[in-house]
Amino acid sequence: MPASATSFLRVAVLADSDTRWKWGALTAQRLTPAAAEVRLDGYLLRGRATPTARQLQEVGVSADSLREVTSVEFLRAMTEEPYDVLVLALVGGGVQAMLHGLRDILAGSSRRPVVVTGYVGVVYEKLTDGLLLRHGADLVLANSRHDADRFRAVYEGVGADASAVTEVALPFLGGTPYTGEHDPYTVAFAAQPSVPDNRRDRRYLLNRLIEHARRHPEREVLLKLRSKPGEHTTHIEELPYQKLVQGTDVPANFKLVYGNMGEVLDRTDLLVTVSSTAALEALHRRIPTAVLTDLGVREALGNHHFTGSGCLASWDRLDAGYRPVPDEEWVARQGVAADGSYATAFDAARARIARLLDRPGGLPPLNPYYTPETAPGYLPGILARHHLGPDGAPLPGAPAAGKAPGPVRQIVRRAARGAYRHGVQRVAPVIRRMGEL
Repeated sequence: MPASATSFLRVAVLADSDTRWKWGALTAQRLTPAAAEVRLDGYLLRGRATPTARQLQEVGVSADSLREVTSVEFLRAMTEEPYDVLVLALVGGGVQAMLHGLRDILAGSSRRPVVVTGYVGVVYEKLTDGLLLRHGADLVLANSRHDADRFRAVYEGVGADASAVTEVALPFLGGTPYTGEHDPYTVAFAAQPSVPDNRRDRRYLLNRLIEHARRHPEREVLLKLRSKPGEHTTHIEELPYQKLVQGTDVPANFKLVYGNMGEVLDRTDLLVTVSSTAALEALHRRIPTAVLTDLGVREALGNHHFTGSGCLASWDRLDAGYRPVPDEEWVARQGVAADGSYATAFDAARARIARLLDRPGGLPPLNPYYTPETAPGYLPGILARHHLGPDGAPLPGAPAAGKAPGPVRQIVRRAARGAYRHGVQRVAPVIRRMGEL
C-alpha cells in the first residue's frame, strides 16, 4: 500500500439492502490493511429494499457516516469526496449503472477510486448475466476457487478481460468452531425470503420443522428469520414464515428468532436450510449442516449448488437422527476455509488494490463490457432505471445531490414503500392463487 494510503485510507460502500450492506461493509474492512487508518462512509441506495434502522442494527456493522441516496446523488457525492476504494454492494444492474455513471462523472478527473464488487453469497442463477453486469470494476471478487474459475471462464468466453476476477472468501465467516453438542441440543432452520417461492412448499417446510420439534421434545428447534413483516431484504418475501405460522399449534421447544446469524450459530448443533449462505457459515465452523432435498434438488431452489457436498438430506433422515458429514474437497473449493486458511483469504485482493493505488499516473477510465455499441438494446434500459442516459450522464430532472427531501416527500415515500410491500405480501399472493384456480 503506498505511503499516502497506509496512513489514511478513505473507503465508501454503496449498498441496496441489509444483506448487501453487511457484505459490502465487511468486505471493505477485510480489504484494508490492519495498519491503515480507515474512514468508512456508507451510502444506502434508495429503493424497495433500503434497510430499516432495525435491520442495520441487526447487521452490526458500523460506519463513520451513513446516509440514504439516489443513484445520481451518490454519483455527485463521488465528485466531492476523494475516496481511495469504492465497494459496490448492489444487484448486477445497479453495479453496471454505477460503473457507467462513474465513468461519465469522473471523466477528466486526475484520480478515481479503485472500484470493487462481487456477490453476497452462493451464485446459483443468472451467472453470465450477473457477471457481465459487474464487468468493468477493478476487482470482481469471487468467494471461492470454484467461483473464480467460473467467473474467468464466462469473461474469457465473451472476449472480455478477466483480470479483475480475484479469489477471496465470504467476509462474514468466522465465529467459534463447533466443539460438541449444546444443552439443549439445538436445531436451527435458516429461512430464505424467496426460496421456496410458493405457499405450499413454504408451508410444508414449516410443518416439517414443527413436527421435528414434536418428535424431539428434548431439543430446541429454531426458525431463524431474516426480516420482520413489512421489511425487505435482498429478495422479496411474499409469504413470511411468521405469517404462515399464525394460528398454528406449536410445541414449547419451537421458537422464532431474529438477530445476527452468527449469534444463532453459536448455539446450533444442526443447521438446516434449503440453500441459504448460512450453510457456508456453519460449514466454516464445522457445525453439522443439512441441505434439504424434500422439494427436489433443483436450480430454482439453489440446492443444486451443494451437489457433492455430502450435506444433502431429507427431513425423514434428520428426524431419524442423521447428521451429514461434509466432503472436505468440496468444502475447500467453496471458500469455506474450514482448514484455517481464512486469515489469508483476502491477501491477494489487498495486494491488487495496493498496486492499483500506486499505479503511476492514476487509474484509467472504467471500461465495462457493455456499451451502447455492444448492447444497444439492453444497456440503455438498465441505465434509465437509475436516471442515467445511454452515455452514463444523469438524465434531466434527476434528483439534485445534497437536497434533503421535504416532509411531504418523506411521507409520500414511506407511503409508497408501504403500498409496495403490501402489494408484494398481500395482493400478489391472492392474485397468484386466483390465477391457479
